[in-house]
Amino acid sequence: MKHIFFKAFFVYWAAVLCGCSALPIEAAAEIRPDLGKHFAVRRLDGCFVLYDLKADHWIRYNPELCSKAYLPASTYKIPNALIALDSGVVASADTVLAWDGTKYGIPEWEQDQTMRTALRYSTVWYFQEMARRVGAERMQAYVEKIEYGNQEVSGNIDSFWLDGGLRISPDEQVLFLERLYLDQLPFSVEHMELVKEMLILEETDEYTLHAKTGWVLRARTQVGWWVGWVETKDNGYLFATSFESPEPIGVNGPAREEITRAILVELGILPVP
Repeated sequence: MKHIFFKAFFVYWAAVLCGCSALPIEAAAEIRPDLGKHFAVRRLDGCFVLYDLKADHWIRYNPELCSKAYLPASTYKIPNALIALDSGVVASADTVLAWDGTKYGIPEWEQDQTMRTALRYSTVWYFQEMARRVGAERMQAYVEKIEYGNQEVSGNIDSFWLDGGLRISPDEQVLFLERLYLDQLPFSVEHMELVKEMLILEETDEYTLHAKTGWVLRARTQVGWWVGWVETKDNGYLFATSFESPEPIGVNGPAREEITRAILVELGILPVP
């Protein structure tokens, strides 16, 4: 599968140098307007993008929104975890950080955490502490090195992915995840494999589902994210779903996963529940 990555990488830089579209997705993707029914039934305006590694094939619903950049919110916990491990600001994924007693209204957050539990519960305060330990200068260097989104960490070091300058599109989310999946990011294979393992939501004999939620709360337009991949015995399917939400997370939060699962079932990637 590594040849697929290098093909995409070559097309990407060829496009940049010639002044064309920066992503190889747009010209090659299969557009699937019919997938919009999964958003419409929930009265949401969103998009879906998927890359089939083995077939070297892109599928997109609502291409305009697939290329629109948003705050990554908690999907940034994926690179944040890699950066924390690589920089050594946390000794291991099992290092405990003590909860300081702050009330968040989320019981799972109000306890001591490891990186494993913080990813599982999407515990914001844990990754804010990781970012403070990394520091603004090193964080900027890392996001440039991994070419994450617009590579902009302006704002507070412990919230730039929540309300600062960082932006990433669904298309770019999938390209980033592809590099993680193929162990092509500038981190040790050990750390990449560890983060991939911590992102597992389901593991069966037929497939393994890795995913991360995100919700842009501190912006004029709230945005829901669900990004990840499905790994089968002989293939990988990387995906990103996002939508702009007129309602808060308590109303539309579940739709992130529900929409994505429905599409993956329709595409034959996940089994019918």
